[in-house]
Amino acid sequence: MTEFVLVGGPFTGGWMWEEVAGRLREAGERVWPVTLDGAPDAGLSTHIAELSRIVDRIEAPRVVLVGHDYGIHPVLGAADRRPERIARVVHVAAGLPRDGDTARQLVRDETVRTRLAHDDAPVRPPQGRAWERWGSTAGLSAEALDRLDRLAVPQPAASFTEPLRLTGAAQRLPATAVLCTADGPGIDTVEMLVRSGPPQFRELAGPRVSYFELPTGHWPMLSRPDELAEVLIKAAAGEGHRIAAPDDDPAGHRETFLLDPPEAPRERVGRLDLHLPRADRPRPAVLFVHGGPVDPTHRPTPRDTPFFLGYGRYAASRGVVGATLDHRLHALTDYAKAAEDVAEAVDRVRADPRVDPGRIALWFFSAGGLLAADWLAAPPPWLRCLALTYPVLAPPPGWETVDTRFRPVAALRGAGRLNTVLTRAGREHPSFAATVGQFLDAATECGATVEVLDVPHGRHGFELLDHSEESRAAVERAMTAVTRLLDT
Repeated sequence: MTEFVLVGGPFTGGWMWEEVAGRLREAGERVWPVTLDGAPDAGLSTHIAELSRIVDRIEAPRVVLVGHDYGIHPVLGAADRRPERIARVVHVAAGLPRDGDTARQLVRDETVRTRLAHDDAPVRPPQGRAWERWGSTAGLSAEALDRLDRLAVPQPAASFTEPLRLTGAAQRLPATAVLCTADGPGIDTVEMLVRSGPPQFRELAGPRVSYFELPTGHWPMLSRPDELAEVLIKAAAGEGHRIAAPDDDPAGHRETFLLDPPEAPRERVGRLDLHLPRADRPRPAVLFVHGGPVDPTHRPTPRDTPFFLGYGRYAASRGVVGATLDHRLHALTDYAKAAEDVAEAVDRVRADPRVDPGRIALWFFSAGGLLAADWLAAPPPWLRCLALTYPVLAPPPGWETVDTRFRPVAALRGAGRLNTVLTRAGREHPSFAATVGQFLDAATECGATVEVLDVPHGRHGFELLDHSEESRAAVERAMTAVTRLLDT
């Protein structure tokens, strides 16, 4: 028999777990659905203390703590204070908060997130369609939505704004993530982050962490109670998908670029590198913009990886100044900082006497694609083309903390006659591929010029992962398209 402590997200209480708790009890488990203190002055520390007392009252030697949405913050806090009593921590449609993080950082409703920075009044619960601002309502019946409307209560502001304090004990406990694929990334995206994202994502690999997927929205305890109860039982037994731990060298460090262009003179100015072609007159330039988020302490930084060294040198070999940039996209909330860095780099590139300032291209990769929004919305006359390679062009589910300014799908209506070269990977992560589909639909509606280059067998990052003739040809075709547009 397993002891489950179930902690819900904001505005909810133990009532939200009624169906799941019933299924677990039918299976012989003991269940403790929790309603956290909703007093206006209650905060995260209040809720952590509540959960710690509940754990202390349970007679069984160890318990499974389950946190949904905001609930993962007090769950991790209690687990960190009682690690010897915790058998496993289960994240249900929840983030991965670290020491010092606040729940506010993960609030998807930008209006509420901004308000919490200045106002300590309790947050009123959403009603009706407004629940979508807090998570996908996919799978919820009209009855379930009505239940949310009727039973939801205000959430104390301090529960969102008080930092989570962890010693590291909770991060060493066995953990399971229940990923709701209509609401956020699936296992394939987590595997990508483990392989090529910031080092902290490596904690998600190895035998300590298991994964399950449910094809539903943000509230699986209401939309899929039977399946969720079954998953919780399996999680408690240590079942679930595991992600293989990467080797000690991060992806892109030891791997090589799929082409072998000759080295070109490289000059460094601040965050910017220039790969210079042999030329006796000013040449066009292309600025390569990496994705992310990236860890600011990680070395090599993007411009020193084989990937961007390869692109910069290849551009120079084609008679174009190849500019590479280390920008500050270190978290999903950093897009504005990264955009400042891109704009500054463009100014520096155009001011260089070896560059023709009237012939510039911007080339965005992966999640850096969201940074294309500013340039699509109001392209300057010197921007001859914009290139996108396996881009993210709208925030996928779970990325709602990205500033609304960075929506290339919406910005495309302002592109006018700007030419766009889009390289599409056939084996793209589904959540990213969906944003490309939205972009192309918007291009059709507004008549934007988009040249699509398909790589049917290509994966996200195929330049390092797939050294095939198809991949090489794709990079050559994309560079040919960009240089052609720079020369027109």
